[in-house]
Amino acid sequence: MSTPATPNRLLHEKSLYLRKHAYNPIDWLPWGPEALAKAEHEDKPLFVSIGYSSCHWCTVMENEAFSDPEIAGFMNAHFVAIKVDREERPDIDAIYMQALQLMNQQGGWPLNIFLTPGDLVPFYGGTYFPVQDRYGRPGFLRVLEAIHDYYRGQRERLGDHKERMLGALEAATRLQPLSELPPDPLRRAVPPLRALLARDGMGPSFPMIPHAGFALRMGRFLEVELAQSACERGEDLATGGIFDHVGGGFHRYTVDGTWTVPHFEKMLYDNGQIVEFLSDLWASGLHIPAFERAVEFTHRWLLREMTDGRGYFYAAQDADSEGEEGKFYVWSASELQEILSGEELAALESAFFLSAEGNFEGRTTVLQRRSGDVLAPVVETALTKLFGVRSRRVPAATDTKLIVSWNALMIAGLNRAADVFGRPEYRETAVGAARFILEHQRAPGEFYRLNYDGEPAIPAHAEDYACFIKALIDLYVSTQQGEWLEAARALQQQMDERLWDLEMGGYFSAPSGPDLLIREKDFQDSATPAANGLAAANLVRLFLLTDEPAYLEAAEALLRQFARILAEVPRAGPSLLAGYDWYRNQVLVQSDPERIAELLRGYWPTAVFKAVDVKPAVALVCEGLRCLEPIESEAQLEAQLRTSLVRAEN
Repeated sequence: MSTPATPNRLLHEKSLYLRKHAYNPIDWLPWGPEALAKAEHEDKPLFVSIGYSSCHWCTVMENEAFSDPEIAGFMNAHFVAIKVDREERPDIDAIYMQALQLMNQQGGWPLNIFLTPGDLVPFYGGTYFPVQDRYGRPGFLRVLEAIHDYYRGQRERLGDHKERMLGALEAATRLQPLSELPPDPLRRAVPPLRALLARDGMGPSFPMIPHAGFALRMGRFLEVELAQSACERGEDLATGGIFDHVGGGFHRYTVDGTWTVPHFEKMLYDNGQIVEFLSDLWASGLHIPAFERAVEFTHRWLLREMTDGRGYFYAAQDADSEGEEGKFYVWSASELQEILSGEELAALESAFFLSAEGNFEGRTTVLQRRSGDVLAPVVETALTKLFGVRSRRVPAATDTKLIVSWNALMIAGLNRAADVFGRPEYRETAVGAARFILEHQRAPGEFYRLNYDGEPAIPAHAEDYACFIKALIDLYVSTQQGEWLEAARALQQQMDERLWDLEMGGYFSAPSGPDLLIREKDFQDSATPAANGLAAANLVRLFLLTDEPAYLEAAEALLRQFARILAEVPRAGPSLLAGYDWYRNQVLVQSDPERIAELLRGYWPTAVFKAVDVKPAVALVCEGLRCLEPIESEAQLEAQLRTSLVRAEN
């Protein structure tokens, strides 16, 4: 396969993912008016391929099918080919991922979908297609030929299919709000959530932090097994091969059920959520040394490899280096023997699972710990030596764009870790990113989702608003500095103006636009928390901190919009359930700053703290719209907090 003499139109795009396809022989166009008009004018179906820069199978398909001259020739003759970076346009990705699942196919990336011109309705799709038939999947050229014949020869069947597909997609956006909230969605979510988080040895294994975090949240209702599931998830994350024990940072997921061999890409959004989750586990009383080490080493990795000089955080790192997945991270037995002394190797073997056969391709090893205990100094010395050797390897590529929602998840995680572990440097890192976003991602009347090397791009989506507002509220509660609360309120107002559904309630996922087939609302958690779930919690917290009832009224309207989801499929929305928990069990604690700092070291999942002079009392506790008698002792404060946090469910 030869490289074409001239690149296609993706060469000048800002997205690293799009530029990776600039030298494919396919005449790729970016999503936009030109490409959509071309398809309609020429009456050609659109082939839309959606992925992201650190996606392993996206890279595989780029090197195989998208670089094949025969496939490119047929594609260029009969289709309009469009590349979409899902991190730029999660709204487009969400619509067509839902369509793929309605076609009874498993979702994933690359997401390859065929649309009819003009109306942009999907009629066929899939994920990875090989060049030739293999893995039980048809070869891509055969797929293209069949789609071309179908489009040209069976327009009536195509029209019927499109009508059914559009009806199904629109139905998912027309949730009718209920007049009352369901009485017990938290309890009814427990059995399916317990099954979802169970250690069953089946792979692949994903962090699923929204679900694991809700399991920890429910532990306060004496759901012992569910709290244990949260602890087990923390141990698997901090000791498994999903964590980079040498350099820090968490990989995307493991391909197995034993948390051993990861897909090696590192995503900022996973790391931010995991740091907050491990900190919450520690705050709840689970003082497992591996949790603290994982948080510390993730912060080191973030500063070393993922933080721009201007303060913000990069998006992701690839799985592949030198064309091989995981090559940067794995070790052969001979390498370990050469690098380490006999004592160091023996100590490493006592702390990690090692064997001559390895656990990865080519008899290499992904490091996985035997337990979460403190590592002996000689083991840390061995790991430091390995880090020095690895630093001379060719690293995986880093996608250096800023994504507001992902930065916000990292800001929140670091801020929480600073409170729990007493490490102010974590908050300093978080504040640097928060200040950059406030100073560079806002313009008069606009808030931007992305930043490419100092240039903001693309209007913010609901997830950007919701995640960043949460992070700003977190910073306010931890520091009691009013600037963070004022920024949160300003962004909340803008989110309301841009994305609130005046007819039904709840927030649309993205601003309206002519290139969107439907306008979705994000309520189902995936690798990241759903925007509407986070927004519900944000609104309750803003009410508690400002005493403005409009925030609480908006939270109730939002939850009523998704009440059917809470009542019928609570497993789908742990973030919505958390928002419901905040609404039902909201607590405001007013006390002095020193006592607040101490309280923040604990786990109080529906409480916010505000510095107010309440002397001679120790604290004042308010449950939603009513305040209790002033607290007169530390013991009384803790007892009252534990009672208040479970009052609505007991």
